[in-house]
Amino acid sequence: MRRGRRAVAVVCGAVALAVPLVAGGGGTARAAGSCNVTTGPYQRQVEQFLGRPADGVQSAADCQAIKAFQAKHGITPTAGYAGALTWQTMSTMLAQRAAGTNPNKDGTCPVNLGRIACVDLTRQLSWVQDGATLAYGPVPVRTGKDGTETRTGLKRIYHRSIDHWSTIYDVSMPYAQFFDGGIAFHSVEKSMWNPPGSGGCVNMRPADAKAYWNLLAKGDDVYVYGRKPGT
Repeated sequence: MRRGRRAVAVVCGAVALAVPLVAGGGGTARAAGSCNVTTGPYQRQVEQFLGRPADGVQSAADCQAIKAFQAKHGITPTAGYAGALTWQTMSTMLAQRAAGTNPNKDGTCPVNLGRIACVDLTRQLSWVQDGATLAYGPVPVRTGKDGTETRTGLKRIYHRSIDHWSTIYDVSMPYAQFFDGGIAFHSVEKSMWNPPGSGGCVNMRPADAKAYWNLLAKGDDVYVYGRKPGT
């Protein structure tokens, strides 16, 4: 354990795992420095998302636009191919946008418990409710990957560590708020759409993790539901 930091054993981490260098739909994957000119199985949908001419046929310009999106969010191989993982990431973004300012429209997250942090794994969204009032969010989050999924159910914050250090993964976990064993809200310096996900924790952008730190307290409820795409 490093001096000057509080640490407890945790099961979640912020280290991304590499995705194998493959491309679905019969396309040929290329190295990260090249561009795959093969038309992908989600070509038209990806073109529409990126504001490209949606003709469903890969072009050099399409490839560069897709490649830039992949590079921004750490999607590998970063070769400009419109494959399943790229479209899954975009689909999640679209679902998040559709949530607007009423993420609990379906009433799944209980609002009769006072202040509660809601985590929707399906849409990879989180927000804080004060009863029926939306107190913060919704904001994108990055939850557990396949095999280390963020567990669902009603939880409660039991430990907080503003400058936490994971002794298991040897990584910083600022604004850590633990609510289920070693699973915590905490900030990371990476895209919220970076696949495949965390080791179980609910990763947040630094500003959002700080806001949660200021809004929540030990003993506050956390409700996790849904299922993350790809798990």
